[in-house]
Amino acid sequence: MLRYFIMTVLAGFHVVASAQVRLPDVLSDNMVLQRNDTATLWGWASPGEKIMVRTGWKSTPDSAVATANAVWSVKIKTPEAGGPYTITLRGSNTVELKNILIGEVWLCSGQSNMEWSGNHGLPDIKAELPVCADDQLRFFQVRKTTSDHPQDYVPGRWTSCDSNTLKPFSAVGYFFGKELRKKLGVPVALINASWGGTPAEVWTPAELVTGVPELAAAAAKLNANPWWPVVAGKTFNAMIAPLTNFRIAGAIWYQGESNAGTASTYKPLMETLIGAWRKAWGIDFPFYYVQIAPFKHGPGTLRGSLLREAQTQTLSYPKTAMAVITDLVADTNNIHPINKHDVGLRLANLALGDHYGQKVTAFKSPLYDHMETKNNQIVIHFKHADNGLVLKGAAKEWYIAGADRKFVPADVKIKGNTVVVSGKGIAQPEAVRFSFNNAAIGNIFSKEGLPVGPFRTDNWPEQ
Repeated sequence: MLRYFIMTVLAGFHVVASAQVRLPDVLSDNMVLQRNDTATLWGWASPGEKIMVRTGWKSTPDSAVATANAVWSVKIKTPEAGGPYTITLRGSNTVELKNILIGEVWLCSGQSNMEWSGNHGLPDIKAELPVCADDQLRFFQVRKTTSDHPQDYVPGRWTSCDSNTLKPFSAVGYFFGKELRKKLGVPVALINASWGGTPAEVWTPAELVTGVPELAAAAAKLNANPWWPVVAGKTFNAMIAPLTNFRIAGAIWYQGESNAGTASTYKPLMETLIGAWRKAWGIDFPFYYVQIAPFKHGPGTLRGSLLREAQTQTLSYPKTAMAVITDLVADTNNIHPINKHDVGLRLANLALGDHYGQKVTAFKSPLYDHMETKNNQIVIHFKHADNGLVLKGAAKEWYIAGADRKFVPADVKIKGNTVVVSGKGIAQPEAVRFSFNNAAIGNIFSKEGLPVGPFRTDNWPEQ
């Protein structure tokens, strides 16, 4: 009888505890909410339970009622950047969120080059540790996890930037956020959901991959690995889906190396991923990404070049921009370039110039636009090179071919914002390639110092 009484009392405590208002970890002390927007606060409570929500920036409270599924949510207008604020939620219990800021929130995702941090011995981060403390720059680290189905909860906690929290955090993300803080003068939050080695398929809803024959065929070629998932949707379900109620300004992405073997489908795959993320959040946020760096993938293959080409082609998708980093590589045998500072800075300049409309000296690399043939020369025209081009040293990585499709080293002359290309013995040139091999490091830049993106004018099959 006593045992039955104790079990009954404990069961009663369980009911009370489970009825309490609960929040996901991403809604917690020290978080940053997107400014001048509509924030969603959500969580769990007893069905029918009314939750009163009072925010420090509003004079009147908001309210929500938990559904039959024990879920509640409320949308609240956010003000201009500021804080700290307190948010109080009252139901059968009271939850108080403290030290809340209003500012700019960005998602950082991808594979190892986004994941890499001070824990990997990056010298740029080591130099930052003594001076990085900034309570207005905050981090939320998403733990590596997978799921077969979309989740609504992911563990983690919000922290302010200091030497302890910076060291394990994304270096690219940090330098991106630091520059936004400097130029915008508002609080900045970074949510890092990245995992080394992962192909883009795992960050895309599974049905959008398996339901498209060409994407499904490419996904089937991915080799299983003991250190990261390769099955479509796995990390989207567990590391992205739980965040989609949390308003963001945009996303930065550094990934592609693991898809180099299936470059022909990378463009439609990335368009699918970006579109799915925007649909999940319900906003057409900007998506800025890094073109993969020069790396010796092995002889007899152009897999790196073809992947970079696919990344360039993805720029046709709305509200995207790409950081070219071919000049930031010191060792083409290392798939992880150690210079993360300038990568983060270039991504930040994309956001500042493209999304925030600030005056940035230059934020887009010159990219191939079109060509015209003049006698025995081909004139290459570029986008984003209005002030002209600069060659640093003797021209290299330029090749030209005629009807026989055999490429030979080219002679190059810069004329304003065009490049005039010719080749010995080629009277009727048909195609030009620049830095179109895996480990090529070009040396032609915009006047503002951004490298020209690798390209080819042809679409000839690789022999």
